[in-house]
Amino acid sequence: MNQKICVITGATDGVGLETARTLGKDGWTLALVARNAQKGERIATELRAECGNEDITFKQADLSLQKDVRRVAGELADSYPRIDVLINNAGAIFWKRKQTAEGFEATLALNHLNYFLLTNLLLDRLKAAPSARIVNVASRAHVGASVDFDDMDGTAVYKRCMGGWIAYQRSKLQNIMFTYALARRLEGTNVTANALHPGFVKTRFGKDNGGAFAVILNIGMRVSAISVQKGAETQTYLARSPEVEGVSGKYFSECRAVTSTKQSMDEAAQERLWAMSEDMTRGSQ
Repeated sequence: MNQKICVITGATDGVGLETARTLGKDGWTLALVARNAQKGERIATELRAECGNEDITFKQADLSLQKDVRRVAGELADSYPRIDVLINNAGAIFWKRKQTAEGFEATLALNHLNYFLLTNLLLDRLKAAPSARIVNVASRAHVGASVDFDDMDGTAVYKRCMGGWIAYQRSKLQNIMFTYALARRLEGTNVTANALHPGFVKTRFGKDNGGAFAVILNIGMRVSAISVQKGAETQTYLARSPEVEGVSGKYFSECRAVTSTKQSMDEAAQERLWAMSEDMTRGSQ
């Protein structure tokens, strides 16, 4: 198995799918992880034919549930002796507060704890690669956000006007803070970790919320959104470009490193988030 091995979450739609298409055409071995089994199997079949690449498989998991994250991580570890690239791409926005079956607020569970837990569970397989990369899809939506450590369950934020959007902003900030803290822990290893803003991309993102939010989102996408091909460029760049070999602990936009917010670079807050994330994922073992 000489070709690169890449795990992509949220890979059945949008920029995740486009990234899979690009890497699949380059002959990479791909594991596509998503919630909808029927759609996932169909996408994998279509990509195998389109890319002329039989090494594309689908793994089903509801990544908002830690039991599914642990199960799929085990399946991936059993399937691959190493993982060269992990792209944490799965995410969503919930306009109204939802709670998972495990008792976590859905935005936190899917957009942050999923990244944290899956990455840590796959670190041994990433370290088994000659040179591995972790790519965390964040967003410029983190600008203006701050983490409220006293409201990690979202009880207070969802009572505010635009609470769902604020919760989403916080989760994207958490993605970047997690990336920076992870990169510090990976210093001296063969694994790098970087985060990125894909741009405002014309996808199905947020459409399931319905109501006024979906209307506003649709208008915005028609007016100013970029194509999925353009939106996938930065994460594809981070996955395979020799220009970022050995680069770690950075935040990228339009295929270049840029500065994230002051809040995201607060190391004490990053470490507090890490410790809280450990506590929130420890109970699922």
